[in-house]
Amino acid sequence: MIPRYTRREMGAVWSDHNKFRQWLEVELAASETLAELGVVPREDAELLRRHAAFDVARIFEIEEQTRHDVIAFTTAVAETMAAAGHANASRWFHYGMTSNDVVDTAQALQLRQASRLLIAGIEKLREVLKRRAFEFKDTVQIGRTHGIHAEPITFGLKLAIWYDEAGRNLKRLEAAAEDLRVGKISGAVGTFAHIGPDVEAKICERLGLKPAPIASQVIQRDAHAFFVAALATLASGLEKIALEVRHLQRTEVREASEYFVIGQKGSSAMPHKKNPITSEQICGLARVVRANAQAAIENNALWHERDISHSSVERVILPDSTILADYLLDRTTNLVDRMFVYPDRMLRNLHLTRGLVFSGQLLLDLAAAGMLREDAYAIVQRHAMAAWERDGDFRAAVEADPAIKALLSREQLAETFSLERQLKHVDAIFARVFGQVGGSDTRLQSRI
Repeated sequence: MIPRYTRREMGAVWSDHNKFRQWLEVELAASETLAELGVVPREDAELLRRHAAFDVARIFEIEEQTRHDVIAFTTAVAETMAAAGHANASRWFHYGMTSNDVVDTAQALQLRQASRLLIAGIEKLREVLKRRAFEFKDTVQIGRTHGIHAEPITFGLKLAIWYDEAGRNLKRLEAAAEDLRVGKISGAVGTFAHIGPDVEAKICERLGLKPAPIASQVIQRDAHAFFVAALATLASGLEKIALEVRHLQRTEVREASEYFVIGQKGSSAMPHKKNPITSEQICGLARVVRANAQAAIENNALWHERDISHSSVERVILPDSTILADYLLDRTTNLVDRMFVYPDRMLRNLHLTRGLVFSGQLLLDLAAAGMLREDAYAIVQRHAMAAWERDGDFRAAVEADPAIKALLSREQLAETFSLERQLKHVDAIFARVFGQVGGSDTRLQSRI
């Protein structure tokens, strides 16, 4: 059976409990830092660390009345302190802070948690892509441009392209995550009216964050837009893989396909169907992540020092985009890992045009042998179009042409139609991408 997506870590990152847990961590870090500086009594900070707690249901109950989530949170925590017999210590909870000192800084902690999961997902995908790239390093396939047969490649090269792009997506995500590893405790308009910059730096350090160099009431949203854009770019790369599998699984091609288990059904009406449902799902959901990038960009422009038009959007796009990206990584990794590959079919498709895909090499060989390029192009294209339109044998026609035979011997024409010649740099390309070259049991065919 194909395993269903069961990872729950990313969903847990965006749970209400974890959100309030991170809010509490920011509040406690602030209290403990202020205690170290002599602003808050040390014993009260210790009491807050030991007894401050919350109940999610109670927070929402209070919010129904206050219509303010942070006030509901601080009130709920104060109730737990009172219940523990330490109501007096709760006066230092949220001391000198504004709501977004907590919300934005805590969200940075959540985004750090989410980013770690996504980075691990990309690394896992790259491991699978690398393994399968070496598995099919020498598996000959026709390369296509505009969907039309072009020149020979290997299937391993296709996988290596995906591996290389995944590496760039990894770097982009790491950079975007680092940009968001910032907190702010600078007050209602970012002027540090109640807590100074040095204190903010210490609180952020305690949380493993950097202080934002400057903020208004909020951390500026260009960094969030960059992060979601990095997820959108990642999703487009995953769609690229899935879209190619969809193409290769078409009945007329059948060079690769999704894993299809015994008992799986492709159609309620047509028992023969094996549909690329996973690939289609990946392609569809990637659109949602890309659409969220637009919303993230729109969040950058806020009224004056801050409005709240961005916060409602982020409650949707940040959980949705990270959860979707995590899911898409899992599905794409599974797709590549279990994908069926059909080398014989690849070779058969390359044979379909009976040498037509070597027309470019023939053009170069004729020019090198002394024929003007324009004349060589005309001769090669004439044979190519005849073979294309009449489903003829391009190579046989070329070998029978007196003008070509006058310049190229049978041995030279054999070299013209050599797969090894076309693919002699595969190892060099793999060395560029992976820093090493591995072997394969599948050998290049010497002639078409």
